[in-house]
Amino acid sequence: MNYEISRLPERSIKPRNSGITMAMDKGLSLREAEDFMSVCSDHVDIVKLGWATSFVTPKLKEKIEIYHSAGIPVYLGGTLLEAFIIRNQFEDYLRILDKFDLKYAEVSDGSIELEHDEKCNYIKRLSENVTVLSEVGSKDAEKIIPPYKWIQLMNKELEAGAWKVIGEAREGGNVGLFRSSGEVREGLVDEILTQIPFEKIIWEAPQKSQQVWFIKLLGTNVNLGNIAPNEVIPLETIRLGLRGDTFNSFL
Repeated sequence: MNYEISRLPERSIKPRNSGITMAMDKGLSLREAEDFMSVCSDHVDIVKLGWATSFVTPKLKEKIEIYHSAGIPVYLGGTLLEAFIIRNQFEDYLRILDKFDLKYAEVSDGSIELEHDEKCNYIKRLSENVTVLSEVGSKDAEKIIPPYKWIQLMNKELEAGAWKVIGEAREGGNVGLFRSSGEVREGLVDEILTQIPFEKIIWEAPQKSQQVWFIKLLGTNVNLGNIAPNEVIPLETIRLGLRGDTFNSFL
């Protein structure tokens, strides 16, 4: 930090198990990725290359190396794995992880119908070689999953070998954990937290109001995901009570 301020909340230190910030790269150029890391590498724990953007991103290997050189693990969006699964190309997906030296992977079923036991088998198989994040929730705004089902799915995916489970919200923050307006489904979150330890969950929260809500509920070291690169520094100030939204929360 650039100077001292007293009575700030205690922030977890990297490598973190809680307080994780997962940033989403939706197509940054190499220069933008370098600039991003030059400013934010201390505050980012994981970078996700959103959905299947890695398929069309030029100089993908070079971009991944920029993040790896900054000590930031990279993983490919879960929709990409779904695209391989539905085409019976899972082995090809494994070869991609090897080709780009990726040590993290996301397993999701937000766009395809997948038996949950089958999803857990993918988690188990991947977790033998990489760190797995599994996403729970649908990208279909009309599909409402009851709280007991979220809990059941999360528990089984953690048991199958997932390091963290991700609460679905998409990059817009308007499905899954949230209503179409972006409002948090508070009852859902409260129910999930009765059964799943908060440090095991990464809440996708791309909107500032959502980030503020989770930080006020669970504190500085809540895990948050789908953060835009230009929102990482603002998020860190919210975590520390140095923005108006949480200014009085930690005094």
